[in-house]
Amino acid sequence: MVNETATAGEVRVVRLRVNGELRSALAPVHATLLEVLREQLGLTGTKHGCELGECGACTVLVDGRPQLSCLALPVQVEGREITTIEGMAVGPDLHPLQRSFVETGAVQCGYCTPGMLLTAAALLEEQPHPSRAEVEAALAGNLCRCTGYVKIVDAVLLAADRAGTGRMPDGPVDGAGA
Repeated sequence: MVNETATAGEVRVVRLRVNGELRSALAPVHATLLEVLREQLGLTGTKHGCELGECGACTVLVDGRPQLSCLALPVQVEGREITTIEGMAVGPDLHPLQRSFVETGAVQCGYCTPGMLLTAAALLEEQPHPSRAEVEAALAGNLCRCTGYVKIVDAVLLAADRAGTGRMPDGPVDGAGA
């Protein structure tokens, strides 16, 4: 719990388990999880968007569930597993969702992509074979100004289909998280 008598300039050491690694940061008590991830831990894949919890650009996974990092305080997630976009790929190999986003052209400017990918990953973990309507509902809190969503939904369905059939495209798609 945050100290209710904390002063504006007070800082605190927070210990976070991010992408499977225990990390510590010295952060102002009023800093959001988004600010600590980006500014203290250098994980800039998590994007500043509206900072009101309305766009989904800052989505991370906390214990496998989507969480808007602009609305969370680091002390609220201490001891829990946080996954950022940097934690999706395994080395140079893209996560199947990242691969399907690239192949379907679901990535345009890329600003919403980390939040979309992490939200979709949580959906597929919970519902491995979602319908188009279920994908659309899961992604409803993630706004995109470029794609019109069709290719994004197609990419999620492609990744789900491949996971169910074991089919993957020929050859690796190299690259880092979006």
